[in-house]
Amino acid sequence: MAAYIVALTGASGAVYGLRLIDELLKGGYGVDMTASPTGLLIMEHELGLDVKEAGVLEAVRGYLKEERRRAGEAGATVKSSGPKGVLNYYPAHSIAAPMASGSSLARNMVVCPCSMGTLSRISTGASSNLIERAADCVLKERGRLVLVPRETPLNSIHLENMLRLSRSGAVVLPAMPGFYSKPSTIDELIDFIVGKVLDVLGIENSLFKRWEG
Repeated sequence: MAAYIVALTGASGAVYGLRLIDELLKGGYGVDMTASPTGLLIMEHELGLDVKEAGVLEAVRGYLKEERRRAGEAGATVKSSGPKGVLNYYPAHSIAAPMASGSSLARNMVVCPCSMGTLSRISTGASSNLIERAADCVLKERGRLVLVPRETPLNSIHLENMLRLSRSGAVVLPAMPGFYSKPSTIDELIDFIVGKVLDVLGIENSLFKRWEG
């Protein structure tokens, strides 16, 4: 089974993408990660990762391991090999990566966070880098494409692009956490969004308190 594709682009909220990756890995799912150059800068600025092109994978693994340790989770390791829970990284310029072709059977992709620039280019089928090409492949193969924009306010261009993508089969899931569960930490707000993404992907989770009436 093909891995889940998770792409991080140049919008604030890199923590959403990395928390999603960690939850997929903990669930035993493979993850093919990619990030735009601006997405890497956001990871550096917001999360303090020392991200250099050759060291992205190790920087992300180190961050996830530290986050698990902070959360007090036992066995705080991120696998780099094995049949399940494998994390791979492909730079956004690697157009020859497996996810750049529909024949790779990649059918699940999340762009989290999704910048308005990336959203715009996906909506027009520009395919100017690996992220946009992979999204195009998922759409044309009738897979599940989830876009997590983190922008406000939204202008008419943003809204029209989102409508075009929704009509094309993508799910637009803005980073808008709910407050009915009375969250008391930032982690709870992050988990609400990540849990919603996992719901759309059909992955069972208990990351947030569900409304019971």
